[in-house]
Amino acid sequence: MLKNKNLFIFLSTHLFVWTLIPSIFNDNLPLDTIEALAWGSNLEWGFDKHPPLSAFVVEFFYQIFKNQDWAYYFLSQIFVVTSFYFIYKLAEEFLENKSFALLSIFLLEGIYFYNFTTPEFNVNVCQLPFWSLTVLYAWKCIQKDKFKDYILLGIFIAFGILSKYLFAYLIFGIVILFIFLIFKEKKFRIKSITTILIVSLVLLPHLIWLVESNYITITYGLHRTGGGSDILDHIIYSLVFLGKQIGILIPFFLMSFFLFSKYKTNLNFKDQKIIFLLFVNLTPIILMFLTSMIMGVKIRTMWMTPFYLFFGILIVYIFKNKINLKKLNNFYYIFGFLFVLSPLTYASISIAKTDKRTDYNGKQKAKMLQLEWNKLYEDRKIYYTWGDEWEAGNLSYHLKDRPKWMGKLKENTKLERAICITDGLCVSSK
Repeated sequence: MLKNKNLFIFLSTHLFVWTLIPSIFNDNLPLDTIEALAWGSNLEWGFDKHPPLSAFVVEFFYQIFKNQDWAYYFLSQIFVVTSFYFIYKLAEEFLENKSFALLSIFLLEGIYFYNFTTPEFNVNVCQLPFWSLTVLYAWKCIQKDKFKDYILLGIFIAFGILSKYLFAYLIFGIVILFIFLIFKEKKFRIKSITTILIVSLVLLPHLIWLVESNYITITYGLHRTGGGSDILDHIIYSLVFLGKQIGILIPFFLMSFFLFSKYKTNLNFKDQKIIFLLFVNLTPIILMFLTSMIMGVKIRTMWMTPFYLFFGILIVYIFKNKINLKKLNNFYYIFGFLFVLSPLTYASISIAKTDKRTDYNGKQKAKMLQLEWNKLYEDRKIYYTWGDEWEAGNLSYHLKDRPKWMGKLKENTKLERAICITDGLCVSSK
């Protein structure tokens, strides 16, 4: 139960607003959510684009709520506010002040990954609670060295990887931190082997699927980076990456400007807390930058969604002695302004632009197809949809029979009792 009343109000308001706004202004679920629902209709231990956890989660919700769009916006916000809550728990321990801990969460509203983009439940949002739990339990392991914490850390790491492979960048940061501590403390934490075993055990079904699928998910990820052989790609893509990260953080730093009186501080690198925060915040970003620079690949902006979750704690911890209590009202004004501006902007764009994926009339198309099907095949069920994840996925989601999405129609596939809207988009019975 939340003991901090203000935290409860903030999390509840965030969840309510960001469930309500897209539910009202979107006619159709976003692309990535429909994709996850398509995969969820025909569950496997992996898919050509991503590991399976996001599909498992939306399918669980589908079994409860069926094709009610608001439920998937609600699901997305559950993942967001859950991650906020666990960040707050770590902030309480680090900052030893509930008000400061709350400020570190409020600062995250200055990063659009945690508001504007959250209505689309996808693999990036799916990572959020596991990213925050992994950092929280990594700290618990360092402080308490208990088997229970290492077991839970292994579970959260595995779930993070099953959300998206880029979770590995956080893992690399934590591994480097543990290696650093081994040399610093001249002691190996033998219980950490438990974490490795748990991760391996939980990931085993997916790893078997990955081998049997000829590593298709990894191949897709490498293809999406769009790297080239030109030497300039290594420079241009890495600089573009840096520029985008600065742009993303401008509102965050604008908020912090009204929070601190000065930005001067003397970092104590003997302080275990500051070492921990620097590793979990900066190492994944540095590694991502090095990936772009060394491999000459593009880093898509949305891939960075979970990377800034602990930036609020980092900056408040570093400058906590410089918090200007006289400027707090100005900080709250800026926070309130951004908190209101973001959903208003989302709603305005949704109204003004009419050619977005969320304007797709999937429900009506499914209804018309169902009427045609009933005329031809009476009471027979529709068992399968064929086509890409977007169009066929929409049919799978909206049709009353919840047919399984079977992927793209192959040339040698013979369909009986079927209706094809286009050459590649069909529904069929068994």
